[in-house]
Amino acid sequence: MTKRLHGRWLLRLRLAERGIYNTTDLMPLLEERGIHLSRMQVYRLVTEEPIRVSMEHLAALCDILQCTPSDLIQIVSSKGAKSKAVGEQKHLPDDVKPVRARIRKR
Repeated sequence: MTKRLHGRWLLRLRLAERGIYNTTDLMPLLEERGIHLSRMQVYRLVTEEPIRVSMEHLAALCDILQCTPSDLIQIVSSKGAKSKAVGEQKHLPDDVKPVRARIRKR
């Protein structure tokens, strides 16, 4: 079996520990450190697991939260697990199957 590694993004948790609950509250803190991102980019950075993060962004986040990169990224290993597609449900029981949506005109 092959061992697969992936990172779990803990930014949202670390922000909540510091009392930052709105992604728009993070924008001025990033801009003070020279990181200029749109509102939507900051939202995605907080709510989704990024595939890659620039060193500048990671350094700014660590400075804002007074933490290290290992506080933001947790390495998780799984043996022989298949990689998940983006947006795929992670934990569905075997007997649950999706139902096709029906759109009705009013």
